[in-house]
Amino acid sequence: MIQKCRFCGNELTISFADLKVSPLSNSYIRPGDEFKMEAFFPLHAFLCEKCFLVQVMAYETPESIFREYSYFSSYSSFWLEHCERYVDEVLGLYGVNKDSQVIEVASNDGYMLEMFKRRGIPALGIEPARNIAEIAKAKGLETISEFFGAGLATDMVRSGRTADLWIGNNVLAHVPDINDFIAGIKILLAPEGVATLEFPHLLELIRHKQFDTIYHEHFSYLSLGTVQRMFATHGLDVFDVEKLPTHGGSLRIHAQHKESARPRSARFDALLAEERAEGMEDTAFYSSFDPRIREAKRSILKLLFSLKEKGASVAGYGAPAKGNTLLNYCGISIDLIEYTVDKSPHKQNALLPGSRIPVFHPSHIEQTKPDYLVILPWNIREEIMEQCAFIRSWGGKFVTLIPEARVLD
Repeated sequence: MIQKCRFCGNELTISFADLKVSPLSNSYIRPGDEFKMEAFFPLHAFLCEKCFLVQVMAYETPESIFREYSYFSSYSSFWLEHCERYVDEVLGLYGVNKDSQVIEVASNDGYMLEMFKRRGIPALGIEPARNIAEIAKAKGLETISEFFGAGLATDMVRSGRTADLWIGNNVLAHVPDINDFIAGIKILLAPEGVATLEFPHLLELIRHKQFDTIYHEHFSYLSLGTVQRMFATHGLDVFDVEKLPTHGGSLRIHAQHKESARPRSARFDALLAEERAEGMEDTAFYSSFDPRIREAKRSILKLLFSLKEKGASVAGYGAPAKGNTLLNYCGISIDLIEYTVDKSPHKQNALLPGSRIPVFHPSHIEQTKPDYLVILPWNIREEIMEQCAFIRSWGGKFVTLIPEARVLD
């Protein structure tokens, strides 16, 4: 089967990361479904040598993946604080006020819409996951439960809606038709409007062996250079970029219509030069990643086996999508990690897909007193270690597996 790049249509022949097969990372197994068959799909990321977009193939439709979803952003205090800072900064930066229209795509349960609402600024959300959108609507937050693209953007403009500030956090990587999505931004953005988008930075993924951030719901893995080319193709100019600590290293780009006059920032030019210096326009840079993740797998298993062989009890914290990629690629199940916990009630009392590790309420940690607690959402490691510092009272220790498998002092 010939695979084509979802942006430029070039044939894909260069392997970036072969993670074998895995179930959809958010397909948690609910009580009563334990004996139903799970669907496993190839999880293999390829590089386009023409536009340097790293991507996985779409084996399920967005409707199948995102109409009912288990991820709620509002359960991370670190993320909420990050978004509060963004709202305060962007209001001053672009003069967003009560006469402006903010539109957020992938607005989740409305946590950021509420931040704008508290400041008296009109904000509209677009969230395709119906179960999550209903929670936002119940809060009195205007939310459209549809997939965003050129069609929806056109309908909104016809009804008199345009975006002075268009926001898309951790959504660009989730769309299989990335051209249609960016075309929608172009249509919906007001003439002098600004679009900001956050996404994990491919350069940081490679530097820190973050292979667990590759999963079926993440169709694309993005660099600044590739995103710049994508947006330029659709008449949009990326004029600024920020490096962020979120998700192990992310970028926030600022984009405008190419006809707008905001100058390109020095930090944009600096990051583009940094990517080129690292080799992000050289296929050899990408081809070297696969052997590194196989080595990481061996190190992870070596550490967990050593803990179990000395009779230690090992539990997990968190049930993130990235954790499910790691567990399935490494073949980890209850023989190595006995259970995990999660703050989200939408994941509790379920089994993780593939590994079948049970998910409990965080109080289960104090009840069972594990010797080691593996932090699966390593991107919020400090937050979890602070919340669970009590494990030290019985000699418990924390473990991280990415970027290195190690017991933390």
